[in-house]
Amino acid sequence: MNKKSFVLRIDEEMYQALEKWASDEFRSVNGQLEWIIHQQLKQSGRVKEKKTTNPASKKNKT
Repeated sequence: MNKKSFVLRIDEEMYQALEKWASDEFRSVNGQLEWIIHQQLKQSGRVKEKKTTNPASKKNKT
């Protein structure tokens, strides 16, 4: 997956709150922003959730 870089300007108070939240979740500020945006895109139905395959849940057919 290619990632696009862009500049985001937010006030210092908002950044500090975001930095604290990211730290609480063991993420970087960038990672936290990506997570927040992804959650909102899913919630609004603008992006489909990726299906994950769990190899342990597959039954072996013999």
